[in-house]
Amino acid sequence: MHASGPVAMVQPASDLDALAYGQGPSATAAFPPARRGRAPVPARYAAPAAPVDAQYRLDAGDRLRVVVYGQEGLTNSYAIDAGGSITIPLIGAVPARGMTPAGLAASISGRLRNGYIREPSVAVEIEAYRPFFILGEVAAPGQYPFVPNMSVESAVAIAGGFLPRAKRDGVTLTHPTPEGNYRAVVPLGTPVSPGDTVMIGERWF
Repeated sequence: MHASGPVAMVQPASDLDALAYGQGPSATAAFPPARRGRAPVPARYAAPAAPVDAQYRLDAGDRLRVVVYGQEGLTNSYAIDAGGSITIPLIGAVPARGMTPAGLAASISGRLRNGYIREPSVAVEIEAYRPFFILGEVAAPGQYPFVPNMSVESAVAIAGGFLPRAKRDGVTLTHPTPEGNYRAVVPLGTPVSPGDTVMIGERWF
């Protein structure tokens, strides 16, 4: 699945990095009273804050589009490898893990300026985010492509929905950070980020 992401650009000098994670807003359904003669109003949900933006931290599994303007041989798609780097012609491996798209664009630009291109102009776009994982009491647990603005509830839907014995009021979300994994029991409206693991437990009654 292809997902367009934010674009970060570094212009020539002459013209001019933990992912903040918080428990997102709960999904709150509004069920207006039915009015005679009118069709029922669909339930509305509070839109969760987009977890992916200019401050998104890159990691292994993200696929990037790196554009070096005027240099077609360098412009290409690059996947961040298990070591957290991308490999670009001329300059070799460039660390990307933990950087923002803008930070990576600046790093690439600096390396190219060091003996290769006089005034490089570089843009970095996220072509596809690393996947998320959903486990436990869902119809089809496993790994799935991340979609921007995803919530726990939509992640469950992607995995085929809850099984009958799913514990719906105690979903555990694990979010990796440079300092270690952050784990919390969250409501269904909580945003999911790339690389997160959603665990649906089993109720015993």
